[in-house]
Amino acid sequence: MWWRVLIISIAYLLIGAHFLRFNQIELAITAAMLPSLMFIKHIVVTRLLQLGLVLSCIFVWGVSTVDFVQMRMAMDAPWIRLACIMGGVMTFTLFAAYCCNGLTKRNKGLHLYY
Repeated sequence: MWWRVLIISIAYLLIGAHFLRFNQIELAITAAMLPSLMFIKHIVVTRLLQLGLVLSCIFVWGVSTVDFVQMRMAMDAPWIRLACIMGGVMTFTLFAAYCCNGLTKRNKGLHLYY
């Protein structure tokens, strides 16, 4: 359970660092504070965290990847390593969204009284 919280928090902090790089302070603070919603154990909150990670993977990392690769190609600079790194970042973000599934699951141990 703790590793899910850690992975989701790192993914949101990585998104916040990306926003901070472009001097978007409000979005960076918002992205850094979103993992604190994991303390609310409700399925709607979990789905909102998942949606935030998936949308940021598409609209933040995907758009940035295309922009950075096009910029590198225009300068005749190597771009394959950049594309692999950004692909890894997108994969990590999607894995963090997948890890949100286990945040609200109940323990299926032995229960004598229901």
